[in-house]
Amino acid sequence: MQAEPITRHLRIEGRVQGVFYRASLIDEARRLGLTGWVRNRRDGSVEAVVQGPPAAVQALIDWAHQGPPRAQVNAVQVGAVPAQAITGFERRDTA
Repeated sequence: MQAEPITRHLRIEGRVQGVFYRASLIDEARRLGLTGWVRNRRDGSVEAVVQGPPAAVQALIDWAHQGPPRAQVNAVQVGAVPAQAITGFERRDTA
């Protein structure tokens, strides 16, 4: 029996723009079989919604604390959000 999918909202702060953070997060999410989206925020943070099996979502959250090699992550805020009808993993426009 598979675990019910979960959906989490992430806000990543630090040096996370201009260091391929979004592209790397998309690659990692797809590798883990997750759906969702990611975008830059005007305040310099990165925001994402990820959805999938709990273990895969947690693996992406763990990855988010490190990010790609050039990133310097200071904080990752994680919140539960209602399930969304998401297919694939996309990059959204800056908000």
